[in-house]
Amino acid sequence: MNNTRIYKMSFASVYPHYISKAEKKGRTKAEVDEIIFWLTGYNAETFQNHLDQKTDFETFFVQAPQINPNASKITGVICGYRVENIEEKLMQQIRYLDKLIDELAKGRTLEKILRK
Repeated sequence: MNNTRIYKMSFASVYPHYISKAEKKGRTKAEVDEIIFWLTGYNAETFQNHLDQKTDFETFFVQAPQINPNASKITGVICGYRVENIEEKLMQQIRYLDKLIDELAKGRTLEKILRK
């Protein structure tokens, strides 16, 4: 699988789609942000800097302060792949985020989504 195209996509170009997906199901931008902060360790200021700079996915995840240690508890299928079986670390992190946003849109509580 050639993931170069995904890695070079601007995170800022996909972020509105995450928000839109959540809001269509009655969830909020703040909840999307909380999920992103939990997974990556970014805070509002550092996250906004990445959006402003139109950072690509690869840089966004490589520069993340700390991928949450509980991210390994994220399981299930996203885009036809089991996230826990994705061998390429960067792609797995991207799919973790996709999976968490899906769970938000499906009505799961943040406590469950964030594996607390």
